[in-house]
Amino acid sequence: MSFPVVLPRRQWGLKGAGGPNGGRSVAAWLTVSLVLVLLGPVLAVAPLLGVVAITALTLLVLTFLHPPMAAYILLAATPLVVGINRDALLPVLRPNEALAVLFGCALIARGLVQLAHGQALRLRLRTTDGAILLLLSTGSLLPLLWLVVRGEVVTQDDLLYTLTLWKYYAVYLIVRTSIRTEHQAQRCLWLCMAAGSVVALVGILQSLDLFGVPELLASLYAPDGDTGALGIRGTSTVAHAQAMADIMVFNLALAAGFLVRGRSRHVWLLVGLSILFVFGSLASGQFSGALGLLVGVVAWGVVTGQLRRALLWLLPTLPVAGLALYPVISRRLSGFSSSAGMPGSWVARVDNLETYVLPVLGRDFNYVLGVRPAARIPLPGTTDEFIFIESGHAWLLWVGGLPFLFAFVVYVVTNLRATARIARRRTDAIGVAAIAGFVSLAVIAVLTAFDPHLTLRGAADLHFALLALSFTATRSDRRFSGA
Repeated sequence: MSFPVVLPRRQWGLKGAGGPNGGRSVAAWLTVSLVLVLLGPVLAVAPLLGVVAITALTLLVLTFLHPPMAAYILLAATPLVVGINRDALLPVLRPNEALAVLFGCALIARGLVQLAHGQALRLRLRTTDGAILLLLSTGSLLPLLWLVVRGEVVTQDDLLYTLTLWKYYAVYLIVRTSIRTEHQAQRCLWLCMAAGSVVALVGILQSLDLFGVPELLASLYAPDGDTGALGIRGTSTVAHAQAMADIMVFNLALAAGFLVRGRSRHVWLLVGLSILFVFGSLASGQFSGALGLLVGVVAWGVVTGQLRRALLWLLPTLPVAGLALYPVISRRLSGFSSSAGMPGSWVARVDNLETYVLPVLGRDFNYVLGVRPAARIPLPGTTDEFIFIESGHAWLLWVGGLPFLFAFVVYVVTNLRATARIARRRTDAIGVAAIAGFVSLAVIAVLTAFDPHLTLRGAADLHFALLALSFTATRSDRRFSGA
């Protein structure tokens, strides 16, 4: 279901500039000239700052002139830079967040210029947008309002956590507004798999402690600065083991989707990528990663109608992956030989929930409207150590209470139905994106029992991008709403 909003139409062209292309060429030359004039002194005094500024302005101009560049660069770069710690290269922002800000500004500027010159803009509001906005409002606006009503102090942590979901919605909007054709969507999906293959290779080598990869990652990609975690499990360039595993499953859904729906000529390449993504998922060293792989394969089989074929593909791959990654798997299984009968991380997770999270949720009916947006609890007696809520459902109730939990269910169900309908109707790249979007929703829905997978960096970016690509409307399907 969609609700078109049609603005008055007039050809977009700058007077005296030879039409639309001429107008854009003039704008480009003026921008380049202005950049050279303004940044000349900066390059002389601070070369690094000047290079960064020129790169940023170049990306702005490229996106303004050719909007699909925003999606191409964002999807290809995010898995490779999302794990870089804040303040390591840029103040406050991670590199992928800075890219999203740049591309968002460029697309907004382009839209304003189009409006100024009377070009028609067709804004299609779908049911999925309503589900996302319900999720955003109950997970950010309502919790902040509830804090104010209760007279609580709104901390910086609260504000930063409320921006998380909006950041991913911004990724969704950037991809959805910049990609307009099936060919562009197909290019995006291949870029996703290319970046995912790099993440997989780095994660596999890291988990096996080969070629000094853990040491290479230590400078920029150590999770929260903890270099000791780099040799335990595969975090790759995402700097998060669970997120890496999710990214692998989502990309596996893409590669397998192209094999059965995309009519691709690169069959053996796709088979190789599929095997690589299975290896990458297990290299994360996460039990949730293995579960997510199984859920993803089952969801892929259900939405494509080829469940038996999916399981037959997976079964011979798992033993080979298990042998190749035996050091990783044995290291994780050794945790069950402890006195507690389970890995120490599981013991700590349960203890934190029982000691710090569940008692607060049960006190004064806090589970009804939530505790506060900040989903981490300062460790008593410290100022810089925190306990993170490692249960997705507890996180939903902590942040926004029952309304946020309800909104999450609506979001999952609405988009599962929408992506399934598209995946079964279309056999092109948009249909493949819908298959992967369906799989990502199923994985997030199941694994939320263990962690807030909806907001895992890198994986959440890819999930929202896949949803956006699933709803790409081409000229040949204007009657098809996709939701």
